[in-house]
Amino acid sequence: MPGFRPSRRVVLLMFLMSAFMAAELMAQGPAPAASRTPAVGGGSWTQRTPDGQPDLQGTWINFDSTPFEAAVARPAAPAPGAAAAANVGPASEFADHNHKVSARRTAMVVDPPDGRVPVMKWAEDKRDYDLAHIPDAPEHETPWVRCITRGYPAAFFPAGYNNAYQIMQTPGYVVIVFEMIHETRIIPIDGRPKLGANIKQWNGEPRGRWEGNTLVVESTNYNSKGSIATSAATGRLRGIPQSDAMKVTERFTRVDANTINYTVTIEDPKVYTKPWTVALPLNRDDTYQMFEYSCQEGNYAMANALSFGRKRDAEAAAAKPSSK
Repeated sequence: MPGFRPSRRVVLLMFLMSAFMAAELMAQGPAPAASRTPAVGGGSWTQRTPDGQPDLQGTWINFDSTPFEAAVARPAAPAPGAAAAANVGPASEFADHNHKVSARRTAMVVDPPDGRVPVMKWAEDKRDYDLAHIPDAPEHETPWVRCITRGYPAAFFPAGYNNAYQIMQTPGYVVIVFEMIHETRIIPIDGRPKLGANIKQWNGEPRGRWEGNTLVVESTNYNSKGSIATSAATGRLRGIPQSDAMKVTERFTRVDANTINYTVTIEDPKVYTKPWTVALPLNRDDTYQMFEYSCQEGNYAMANALSFGRKRDAEAAAAKPSSK
């Protein structure tokens, strides 16, 4: 699986670095008192890594049936494909499990207070156009269906399956391995500068810092090729474009042995009329096993859609009257 092994090698390398640095720190004696004293204002979890970071490590899941947005007072006209998407789900061998499901809430969107994302009309029109033209070209599909990336922060928005994350910490870094599309996100927390405004990436460029017990991660330098949400579980947000002006601010606060409170605020003045925030819990589950997600193997979605488009084009061409 050539697309999978490199990320695992990165994780193994980071793990070995962590073990080596931990041994070095332990050999120097106990950590200074400041690193063992709970910080104020960032949650009550006091456990620390050997280099003094609040400990977020472990396997975390976020299976959650909470609606992404709050329901509207009056039924709105569904976006193209919305009715079909509501009836599409993973096979039972993917979706059935006995792991914790978070308590259902009104909506994952907690700000604005009405639980609705303030999307500009042009962005909704772009989403609708893309959904209607999927057979024309692959660029009209989300990057998840194209097996490029689940997206970020889209990777933290729960889908029907594979909602697992492994968090590891080493001196200067926090590493998050995502089960879906087996991506690995390496977040520097050592204060290094960004690469430069001209370097744009699908999932942006993250920089982290600690505010008390809370890990704050700010990501910028996005390209304009991705989608803010890629799962049908996000409803009308699936396929909404992201721009190169987007800024994403995440907060990870471990509040007890088994819970991280996760919030993410999205600012994109080209797409939304104001910032908006999602909040959800991450639940620790050391019994959960993460397996390889070989996205492109057996991915018939794109091939079938494009094959239908070419069949449609051929039939339309054949139906045209001859010029002779």
